[in-house]
Amino acid sequence: MSVAEILRSRTQTGFSIEILPPIKGNSLQRTIENIDELKDFGPLFINITTHHSEPVYVPTNDGNLRKIFVRKRPGTVAVAAAIQNHYGIPTVPHILCNGFTRNETEYVLIDLNFLGIHDIFVLRGDADKEVMVPVSDCHLHATDLIGQINDINNGRFLDGTLNEPLTTKFSFGVAGYPEKHAEAPNMETDIKYLKAKVDAGAEYVITQLFYDNSRYFDFVKRCREAGITIPIIPGLKPIKKARQLNVLPRVFGCNMPQDLVNAIEKCKDDKAVQQVGIEWLTQQVRELKAAGVPDVHFYTLAAVDSVKAVLKSCF
Repeated sequence: MSVAEILRSRTQTGFSIEILPPIKGNSLQRTIENIDELKDFGPLFINITTHHSEPVYVPTNDGNLRKIFVRKRPGTVAVAAAIQNHYGIPTVPHILCNGFTRNETEYVLIDLNFLGIHDIFVLRGDADKEVMVPVSDCHLHATDLIGQINDINNGRFLDGTLNEPLTTKFSFGVAGYPEKHAEAPNMETDIKYLKAKVDAGAEYVITQLFYDNSRYFDFVKRCREAGITIPIIPGLKPIKKARQLNVLPRVFGCNMPQDLVNAIEKCKDDKAVQQVGIEWLTQQVRELKAAGVPDVHFYTLAAVDSVKAVLKSCF
């Protein structure tokens, strides 16, 4: 079954996780160990992030610096195949607009089709980050990328080649923002663009992380009123360090409830902060489960131990 079919079939809340490919040159073993910590709880699927090349500056023999572009975490397709084959759990590689040419995207989709991976997650990517690929070679918006995916599903390729439609078509989810995307002028506009992605074929939404469930419930209500009927999966991340009180809102645009801020400010060290984060996330998950969400999605970066503690309490 596709992820979308799994979500539609749920009568009880499940969970899913998101992981990063290893840094270039590193083994997959650490990633496998992290999944091993969580697999016995029965994740519905595993998302795998994709990373475009980024500029780095290296010293030259004359004492100057030279800018080069490096992809720090390559291998998303291979990691997805390895994990799906190893665990038998559906894997969902991210497909980005920003930093990838249309031809690169086509080749990735062809490879995924050969590997039998047909669940993907479609994102624009961070438009404010410098990338090596000229903007003219990339899709500008997720809806444009979705158009290319739909073309390949129907056997149409960039060079004009026409083939039979794929036997198993790509099924995809997209991102949603309970507290509004940073570039959207207002929530109404943000939801309008989300509706366009849904109308183009998205089958579920995974939200940006949040710490106030009322923001998620209000977002779902607004989406339903706008005619978005597909599953909307809450995305959650445990807090482990006090500095995240400032970092997470800046990076992800999420609001920190004052009760959470007060509890963390009372902590003497990050070990105590981690426990507060586990307790807060546990309450979030319990409330979301009581509301009947089909899935809770955990962003596990540097937080596998906290996620495991929450799973022990909630699943």
